[in-house]
Amino acid sequence: MKFGSRSVLFFFCCGVIAAHAEPLTVARIFGAPDLAGPRLLTPKISPDGKYVTYLQGKADNKDQLDLWGFDVRTGRAALLVDSQLLLQGEEKLSAEEAARRERQRTASLRGIVEYSFSSDGRRLLVPLGGDLYVYDLKGRGQQAVQRLTNTASYETDARFSPRGNYVSFIRDQNLWIFELASGKERQLTRDGGGLVSNGVAEFIAQEEMNRDTGYWWSPDEARIAYTRIDDKPVAEIERFEIYADSVKTVRQRYPAAGTANTAVELKLVELASNGVVNVDLGGDRNVYLARVDWFPSGEFLAVQRETRNQQRLDLLKVDVHSGQSHNLLSETSTTWINLGNNIAFAKQRHVFVWASQRTGFRHLYLYDENGEFLHPLTAGSWMVTGELSAENIDATRGLIFFTGNQTTPLEQQLYATSLDTLDPTRVQRVSKEDGWHTAVLFPGQRAYLDNWSAPQQPPSVAIRSVDGALRQWVVRNALDATHPYAPYLADHVAEEFGSLQATDGQTLYYRLLKPSKLVEGKRYPVIVDTYGGPGNQYVQRNWLGGGRAMQGLFRELLAQHGFVVFSIDNRGSALRGTAFESPIYKRFGKVEIQDQLRGVEFLKSLPFVDGERIGITGWSYGGYMTLMALTTAPKIFKAGVAGAPVTDWRLYDTHYTERYLGDPAENSSGYLASSVAPYANNLTGRLLLVHGMADDNVLFSNSTQLMKQLQSAHIPFDLMTYPGGKHGLVRQQEMGEHFFEMVLRFFQERL
Repeated sequence: MKFGSRSVLFFFCCGVIAAHAEPLTVARIFGAPDLAGPRLLTPKISPDGKYVTYLQGKADNKDQLDLWGFDVRTGRAALLVDSQLLLQGEEKLSAEEAARRERQRTASLRGIVEYSFSSDGRRLLVPLGGDLYVYDLKGRGQQAVQRLTNTASYETDARFSPRGNYVSFIRDQNLWIFELASGKERQLTRDGGGLVSNGVAEFIAQEEMNRDTGYWWSPDEARIAYTRIDDKPVAEIERFEIYADSVKTVRQRYPAAGTANTAVELKLVELASNGVVNVDLGGDRNVYLARVDWFPSGEFLAVQRETRNQQRLDLLKVDVHSGQSHNLLSETSTTWINLGNNIAFAKQRHVFVWASQRTGFRHLYLYDENGEFLHPLTAGSWMVTGELSAENIDATRGLIFFTGNQTTPLEQQLYATSLDTLDPTRVQRVSKEDGWHTAVLFPGQRAYLDNWSAPQQPPSVAIRSVDGALRQWVVRNALDATHPYAPYLADHVAEEFGSLQATDGQTLYYRLLKPSKLVEGKRYPVIVDTYGGPGNQYVQRNWLGGGRAMQGLFRELLAQHGFVVFSIDNRGSALRGTAFESPIYKRFGKVEIQDQLRGVEFLKSLPFVDGERIGITGWSYGGYMTLMALTTAPKIFKAGVAGAPVTDWRLYDTHYTERYLGDPAENSSGYLASSVAPYANNLTGRLLLVHGMADDNVLFSNSTQLMKQLQSAHIPFDLMTYPGGKHGLVRQQEMGEHFFEMVLRFFQERL
């Protein structure tokens, strides 16, 4: 591992503060202020480039978010909108908004969780408590805040129109607009209600396709493309949501693998006439509407349509006057296609950039607006990792900026290349520091907002020139004596990174934490912390797991309690290319466990590891991995905690499950082999099974099936259920604290 000047500061701080060290606790991990320091959530740059805005938790409640602004000209940050002042009492979410936040993994947050800029950069739209507010950056005090709506209904998915003349939103399953000049509302659709919604992303799109909206403005504000979704074809399941003081019977339309999906139509409404045009998505209705974008002219839509088996993705060009479409290009795969924001238009050049994994690695390609292939922009045995955006294209200088992992799969860096490149293997690295960078380009693409962290550096945010040079700090977040994490530095365990080889020769990367007070000659128990599922990379060189900082802090806590903590990204994990991802196709739980066992083999070779005391833990797919490890390698793992696991993949949703396992009618043996049931009777280690009793993603029935099987086989196990707990319950303070404290106790007792 390389250490730079910031690492020197890190270890210097450890020495200075050692006398004042405090023990890290689960309660403190969930407490305030945030131990990661002043992290900025949802940072955005105003269209005029004068402000960097962001969400930040309160000093006494890190999950209650306010809107802040950093003035680039003065270098000063100020609170713009205090969420508590606008809320009247406790914030109550509608059922629709609560479900939407659960899909977006923001259910634990309160206050302001989203916002958007007007096109002139002067105003900010802030949804809060079910109503909409506009903040004028040039206003003063409370006069700067204007309330747009005050209704019993809950307005969701609100945003400014492209030219700032309207605010659009969803209310009561219909699409509405608010004209700012006149102050008048206008309802654009009227048939929403019951099983029908307009302008809304269906469950599958939100949960598995990373599409959380169902409407898109044209650049000239003349039209809005929107979805009309009908859940009638989706099978209705009856399940119970058990709360502390009540039980709800929920009839949920849940598209389990092999069953019908929501019926999705795409329509166009013209604001001037209220006329509606139906978009031609082809004769096959059993497809997915993956993405919708507008051509810069506003005369055409760019629609990504994916087949049900997810082996073909078509880019359609749709005439907005007739709704007729024709195919510009298609991507195909013998396994599956990874969805993403794959298209960005270079407006002045009448070309677009397209991202594809056609070579086995995700790279960029240039096309003209008629779909004619021009040339590749990037190439090599590495991945372009970030989503494409028109804001990242400097058409004047002919450059595109993007993030990727050319340096190492464990890091994400900012790169640039020419739209006219003759050598796609040569790209220019922009970001300088090792670690994990995300970037937002300023208007004009002459600077970028760099959000960076590394194993020795909490998330910091700076404004940098496009050559990577520092212009000014927005948040330095130095790990000094004033940092919230300072009292815990003396016992902090530095993560070690390394690699092993899988059975097919591919490289597996791992993260290792040793016990904080390692005694030579003593052997320690191990906890394997895993996720292991597709679409996810768990081992990265960032601060305590990046977005999973809570989990990273818990790993630190385990190391400080005398455990070796180990994570390894098995085959099937993301950001490594098709050859690394595809071994799980048609069969879960085999090569993943093989690779985890390769990690265990390595652990047993270490002089400080007790090979007889190895545990494993994970949530969601990680919970499934825990069960498969305990049952298919029962003599290896002594104990495990399986949180919210899928136990039978026929119970999970269509888009995720069929992507990897195919249609259950065509791969019944693969579904059976991928389930826990055939192996459950082999369980010998101690299992702690955990599930939320109101989980609408990985349904509680996954765990109840396993409970029954283990009980029938007279196999002992421990169980913890959480009344009212959804799939993201570990992020909720009360349930999360209880869960992590319980996991610590379990492993202390069992290992």
